[in-house]
Amino acid sequence: MHTKEEKLKAFERLLEIMDELRVKCPWDRVQTFDSLRNLTIEETYELADAIMDRRMEDIRKELGDLILHIVFYAKIGSEAGDFDIADVIHGINQKLIFRHPHVFGDRKVRDASEVVENWEEIKMQEGNRSVLSGVPASLPAMIKSHRIQDKVRAVGFDWEMKEQVWDKVTEEVGEVKRVLRKGENRERMEEEIGDLLFSIVNAARLYDIEPETALERTNKKFMQRFSYLEKKAGESGRSLREMNLEEMEELWQEAKSK
Repeated sequence: MHTKEEKLKAFERLLEIMDELRVKCPWDRVQTFDSLRNLTIEETYELADAIMDRRMEDIRKELGDLILHIVFYAKIGSEAGDFDIADVIHGINQKLIFRHPHVFGDRKVRDASEVVENWEEIKMQEGNRSVLSGVPASLPAMIKSHRIQDKVRAVGFDWEMKEQVWDKVTEEVGEVKRVLRKGENRERMEEEIGDLLFSIVNAARLYDIEPETALERTNKKFMQRFSYLEKKAGESGRSLREMNLEEMEELWQEAKSK
């Protein structure tokens, strides 16, 4: 691992490179907050993929890409006279110190859950009007559900016993079946399906499972097994459309066993 001086020198070199790119590179010169936004989102998802697959070399690379974006935004901010990278770092330093009184102050905590409770209390002191005000509107729906539930839990709005959530899941399944059986309008169907998904996310949270990660692992597993079906169908000289369900189920079980 590198020394503190080497780390500082590496970061200083990145800032120098950014300064030079902003002057000399036609592409870097014309970028704005808006033009970088979608690229930053893409880089974040690429990092998330690398983390899920535990590809350490790719994690390192994607972290570099994200740091570049942070430096890029700070450079644009400094050109407009709004803020620079020092302001960004000073800001997070102050926030971390203020939100960790159990580390930098004299507050005592029992465990990690109490740290989270303290965070929500401190955020309200900082001027947040609502416990939910810190949930980004543009988060993907499943991640947003998890964050909402996590935040309200921090102020005591939660099940007394986690097992109670399964009654809610069962109730929501019944509601979905009811509106589908009655053939109600699409809006009502979406509402009940949404309630069911929300309750499943809640169950995952209570059992300390990240629902987004769990679902993505299932997506990957399904895609691997379906690719096996396509491969085997091709080897037999047929397409999946030419197979019946029994034949596809047989290949599916083969894929599962592998």
